[in-house]
Amino acid sequence: MGFDLNLGLTGLGSEPYDVIIIGGGPAGASAAIYTARADLKTLVIDKGLTAGALGVTSKISNYPGVPGPISGAELVETMRKQAESFGAEFLTDKVVGVDLKSDPKMVQAGTGTFFARAVILATGSMGRTNSVPGEEELLGRGVSYCATCDGAFFRGKDVAVVGNNDEALEEALFLTKFARRITLISPTPALKARPELEARLRASDKVEVRLGTRLKEIIGESRVEGVRIHPRGGEEEVLPVEGAFVYLQGGLPITDFVDGQLKREDGGCLVVDRERQTTIPGVFAVGDLLCEHIKQAVIAAADGVIAAIAVERHLNERSRVRVDWN
Repeated sequence: MGFDLNLGLTGLGSEPYDVIIIGGGPAGASAAIYTARADLKTLVIDKGLTAGALGVTSKISNYPGVPGPISGAELVETMRKQAESFGAEFLTDKVVGVDLKSDPKMVQAGTGTFFARAVILATGSMGRTNSVPGEEELLGRGVSYCATCDGAFFRGKDVAVVGNNDEALEEALFLTKFARRITLISPTPALKARPELEARLRASDKVEVRLGTRLKEIIGESRVEGVRIHPRGGEEEVLPVEGAFVYLQGGLPITDFVDGQLKREDGGCLVVDRERQTTIPGVFAVGDLLCEHIKQAVIAAADGVIAAIAVERHLNERSRVRVDWN
């Protein structure tokens, strides 16, 4: 497996993190609270507050100890602030590849490559089940899922960004450094991102926002030449662009970056033991990545805690869990 060793916060000459957590929803953030509080050097890499299932939930009233209603994004942000108070670092980025068998383990994101002694996977299950016509055929030839990885290739060009959450808006804002014109295509009539991100996006004279518009097809022979879109209540049209950055969501476990390194069950879920450790020692999976997981935020959070305690024991080579009720 090859990687571009564009070194990020932790390079080859530096000490690796004790643990990298991929995904910052309730499972990942809860794991970070426990690993950071155990004095483990912790990095959480996440695509954005509203990139996960909890982040797009508008109202929660049943999370223990948190009087509702509260939005999912607010609840996740509270968890993250608690983890940060114990020393956890959070990075908004997308993981594009990993080497889980190396020592230390390697995690490649759009902004750099990071290393850790242990990894917790908490990326959830909003992976897409279907692509649009032309998407797979033109992948790498104008179709991309990572603006921080590929944005520089579109300097001075017109591009489309398809999505409505934090991840899509963050990537569109990143593309303003390079692209001439960005059209954000949202399938919903309102964006599901943080208000401050939407305000920044709308303030850019490089960005046009098209709400309530579906992506029907990505057009091109050898490279992307345009996207066919269908505005709600309007006629289909073709938007001429040279790049299409797609951030739509679905219901599959998000494990594409693992590239077959871990054993899966039917449906794409990862196989773990009772401590949430996968088939590779030092690599753990939690939350909606597990087939038997009940899709509730409190259960995802509990998964994160179980994995965090197991990580601490794994790294310190202790056979018994230390009880800490404080």
